[in-house]
Amino acid sequence: MSKSVIVENVYKKYKLYSKRSERMLDLLLPGKDYGEDFYALQNVSFDVEHGDIVGFVGVNGSGKSTLANIVAGVIPQTEGEVKLDGQASLIAVNAGLDKKLTGRENIELKLLMLGFNKTEIASMEEDIIEFSELGKFIDQPVKSYSSGMKSRLGFSISINIDPDILLIDEALSVGDKTFAQKSLDKMKEFKESGKTMFFVSHSIGQMKEFCEKILWLEFGEVKMYGDVNEVLPQYEEFLNHYKKMSKKEKKDFRKQALAKQSAKLE
Repeated sequence: MSKSVIVENVYKKYKLYSKRSERMLDLLLPGKDYGEDFYALQNVSFDVEHGDIVGFVGVNGSGKSTLANIVAGVIPQTEGEVKLDGQASLIAVNAGLDKKLTGRENIELKLLMLGFNKTEIASMEEDIIEFSELGKFIDQPVKSYSSGMKSRLGFSISINIDPDILLIDEALSVGDKTFAQKSLDKMKEFKESGKTMFFVSHSIGQMKEFCEKILWLEFGEVKMYGDVNEVLPQYEEFLNHYKKMSKKEKKDFRKQALAKQSAKLE
């Protein structure tokens, strides 16, 4: 592939049910249509060059995490196509972790699922544990971990499998600043080696420091996509205005945006 990632006309539809009986009827009677269609993503298209660092921005509910999960192959899109040149790995709090297992068992399970053999896992395990800084907690069940500890474990596993495409979804927003900086330094190493990365964060500062391009999503649709110095100032201007809105104004804004989306689908 000439591009690292190509996303073409991607839609993600969920069904919203007002009561449990609607869900059951929808499963039992496929000829009927129960529940309300909700599009988390609608007609999303963009492409990414090898070595690009792309930030996903947008207010809560705009589809950033949904898009990251689709690109990573964690969930399927409803329509459209996603093409990747290489292996993708998603770093997010709780992503791919079994809460009943210990941190060490989670490392071994995830690496086995990715196709590594026992010898390779043994050689990688200590580096993962050392980077995570979890110490004795590595042999405790993940259900006892804080959000920051889960994030550190997930990040440590993902960067040590050396993926071609790395997606970081708010994984640096929890935990201590020292580990966040250590993680950013590691991501810079990935950047220098030509890896493609996606970065989902509410931190405008991190976006400015790290990203080269910005994809601005507004309730499931691409509002803007381009150079960080072009898109981010406009997003910041919008965000300052949005933060000043009352709860009712934010609700009305969302309602109007979703109504426009529905009109396009009709």
